[in-house]
Amino acid sequence: MRIGVGSGNPVKRAATERAVTGEDGFGDDAVVEACPVPSGVSEQPSGHEETRRGAVNRANAVLDASDEPYGLGVGIEGGVAEYEGDGGLYLVMWAAVADGERVGYGAGPSLALPGNIAARVRDGEELGPVMDDVLGENDVAEKQGAAGAFTGGRVDRTDALRTAVAGALGPFVTDLY
Repeated sequence: MRIGVGSGNPVKRAATERAVTGEDGFGDDAVVEACPVPSGVSEQPSGHEETRRGAVNRANAVLDASDEPYGLGVGIEGGVAEYEGDGGLYLVMWAAVADGERVGYGAGPSLALPGNIAARVRDGEELGPVMDDVLGENDVAEKQGAAGAFTGGRVDRTDALRTAVAGALGPFVTDLY
């Protein structure tokens, strides 16, 4: 099966590949390709609704992006969200998988942003560049990601996003839906 990931980010492609090629996935028959498409949401999505919408926009856009059709389109979007009564800001991750008829959704872990980073994001900066600055690195989003930094490497971005994609694959890998 040919699967398109609505991003040029190698971490998102790798997360999808891990989710679909496991023993319970599509196995060696799965070919995962990066297919950069727009998310249709802001560069720094805010809230679960906007982040999830970016993921589904990407998943659906992938299905129309190639002359050779994809069997599945995968959209992955990271954003920030608050939880009522908590006051903190969290990194959130959503994935959507679409086949043109159905859409599955899954979320990755929610990780609290440290206060100094949350303040910068609330002031309008994007999390990726803030993390580059704080860590003194380039392209953190294409490496360990904020998830890796916030967990001391216990969960890297690829693993966190793989969880979201695996959840979104539910309607396509089980009859429970």
